[in-house]
Amino acid sequence: MLSLLIWVPIIGAGVIAFAPGEVSGARARLGAIGVSGFLIGLSALLLFQFDLGNPEMQFQEYIPWIESLGLNYQLGVDGLSLLLLSLNSLLILISILSSKIDIERPRLFFSLILLIAGGVAGAFVAQNLLLFFLFYELELIPFYLLVSIWGGSRRSYAATKFLIYTAVSGACILLAFLGLVWFSEASTFAYDTLMGQMLPLGLQFVLLALMLVGFGIKIPLVPFHTWLPDTYVEASTPVAILLGGILAKLGTYGIFRFGLGLFPEAWSNLSPYLAIWAAISIMYGAMAAIAQKDIKRMVAYSSIGHMGYILLGGAALTSLSVIGSISQMVAHGLILAVLFNLVGVVEAKVGTRELDVLNGLMNPLRGLPATSSLLVMGAMASAGIPGLVGFIAEFMIFQGSYERFPIQTLLAVVGTGLTAVYFVILLNRTCFGKLDNSTSYYPEVTFGEQVPALILATLIIFLGLQPTWLVRWIEPTGTAMVAAVSTESAAQVATLSVPVVE
Repeated sequence: MLSLLIWVPIIGAGVIAFAPGEVSGARARLGAIGVSGFLIGLSALLLFQFDLGNPEMQFQEYIPWIESLGLNYQLGVDGLSLLLLSLNSLLILISILSSKIDIERPRLFFSLILLIAGGVAGAFVAQNLLLFFLFYELELIPFYLLVSIWGGSRRSYAATKFLIYTAVSGACILLAFLGLVWFSEASTFAYDTLMGQMLPLGLQFVLLALMLVGFGIKIPLVPFHTWLPDTYVEASTPVAILLGGILAKLGTYGIFRFGLGLFPEAWSNLSPYLAIWAAISIMYGAMAAIAQKDIKRMVAYSSIGHMGYILLGGAALTSLSVIGSISQMVAHGLILAVLFNLVGVVEAKVGTRELDVLNGLMNPLRGLPATSSLLVMGAMASAGIPGLVGFIAEFMIFQGSYERFPIQTLLAVVGTGLTAVYFVILLNRTCFGKLDNSTSYYPEVTFGEQVPALILATLIIFLGLQPTWLVRWIEPTGTAMVAAVSTESAAQVATLSVPVVE
C-alpha cells in the first residue's frame, strides 16, 4: 500500500507527460484528478486499517537494494507520518482543482505535480536514511520548474533562490546522515538500526546542528527563511498550496523523525535553545506579517510563526506538546492551503493583492461574498479561534510547553494575539468597507472555483469540533517518542555513572 502511494503518481506523471498523440489540457487535468483521487482513497484505507494501539511502524515493506552502500527499499508508517501522508494526498488534489483549466503546457504542469506527490510520500514513509534523502531531493526540480515556468514576474529570481537554499538544505542533511553512519560504524542506513547509537555528546551536537540547519531551511525558521516570501509570492496558487502545505512539513517531519529520534540526548540538552529559537521565529513571523501590504506575502510570513509553534512543542518534550506539534503540522497545512487558495481567487477576480486597493469584497451584490466568508473562516482558524482546527493544536502545545518553558510559551501566546491583529487588518481592508463607486461588478466565482476551499473549510471545522479524529492516530506515537527520549537519557546517565573497576 505504501509503495502504491509512491509509484502510482510517478507512473501517472509519466503517462500524462509522454502519452502519444494530442492530450488536451482538460484531459490532462482530469487524469491528474483521477490519480489524486486514488491516492486519497488509499490514504483513507490506511487510516482505517491503522492499529491505533500500536506506536511502532506499520505496513512495513522491505526489499534489498544496494546493500553494499547500506541502501535498501524500506518503508513504514506510524502516527507521526500517517496524517502527513494523508495530508499530502489531499493537498495534491486541492492544488490540481485550484489550477486553471486553460493553464499553459498542462501535460508538463500536472506531471510535475504528480512527481511531487510521489516524492513527498516516499520521504514520509522511508525507513532508510539514504532512501529518505533520495525522495527528499526528488521534489527539488519539480518545484523549481513549477515556480520558474508558471510563476509571477520575478519567477526566475525566486526559483533560483529556492533551488540554492534547498540544495544547501540537502547537503547539510546528507552530511549529518553520513556522519552518523561513519562514526557509529554501522553498515546500513536503516533507521531502526541507527536508533540508540552511543555517540559522544559533542559529536551528537554537531550532527544534530547540521540537521537543524538543513531542516530549518526547509521549514523555514529564522534566519533561514529569506527564500520563503519570494518563492511563495511568485508561485502560482496551486504551487503555493504545495509549498506551504506540504513542503514545509518535510522540514518539521525531518526534525522530529531524525533530529529528535536519532539524537535524543543532544536534543534534550539543546531544548532550551530550541525553545528560544521557536519564540524568535513566532514573534518575527507575526511582526513581519503585520508590516505587509500584499495579502499573499502576509500569509507567507504568517507561516514562519506557525512553524515556530511546532518547534516549541518539540523542544518542551512532553507528551501533550509533542502530540500538539504533530497536530499543528496537519492543521497548518489545511489552513495555509485554504488561505492561499482564497487569495488566488481574489487576485484572479479583482486583479490585485494590495491591501491599499482592496475593499468591500463582502458586498453581496458586486463583491465576492462567498469567498470573503471563507476567508474570514480561514483567518479565524489561523488565529486559533476555538471550534476550528488551529485552536486545539496550539492549545495542546501551549499547555504542554508552559511548565518547561513559561517565558517562551507566553511569547508564543502573544504571537497568537499578533496573528489575530494582522488578520483583522487583512479582513478589515479586503472584506469590509464600501466598494468604490467606480468599481463594476466583479466576475462571479463559479462553484468549481469554490470547491477546493469548501473541502478544506469542512475539514477545518470538523476537526476543530471533533479533535479526537485528529489526535487519535497521533497519540500513541507521540507518547512513545517522549518515553523513548526519557529512557535514552536515563540510559546515558547510567552508563556515565558506572564506576570503573581496576
